[in-house]
Amino acid sequence: MPNFIIKTHRKDTAYSKPHLFILNKGMNSGKPQKEQFTNSFVVIFEKEEDCESLFFVAYSLWQTKFWHQFLIGSVIPFLRLPDFKKEFNPQASLMMLEHEQHLKNVAALKLLEKKEKQYKEDMMLINDIRRAILYRYCRK
Repeated sequence: MPNFIIKTHRKDTAYSKPHLFILNKGMNSGKPQKEQFTNSFVVIFEKEEDCESLFFVAYSLWQTKFWHQFLIGSVIPFLRLPDFKKEFNPQASLMMLEHEQHLKNVAALKLLEKKEKQYKEDMMLINDIRRAILYRYCRK
């Protein structure tokens, strides 16, 4: 299991070690991202491989709405740091227990992410072509 430090991110703080940010406010609490969020926790790692591996664990927990049960607040729900620390490590350990399967899952998620990006680019091109045809059609 990789070693990491979890703490509250402070605006304009630069981190020299590999890290990822976890959103802690709103209904998307738990969402991981490489770029900083305004309201987020930062998870700092020793090695880049650990960061990449746990990014997909955090992504999986967010997608399955694992963190919704820990949200506090009636208007803008938020995730507390002690709750996140207490639950993230055991869940990450459990998900990474079968290391071979974990690596396969990470590879599959990376491939899906790449395909999704390619699909979005294709849709943008299709919309551009459609717009060009409609402009040409309307100018006659």
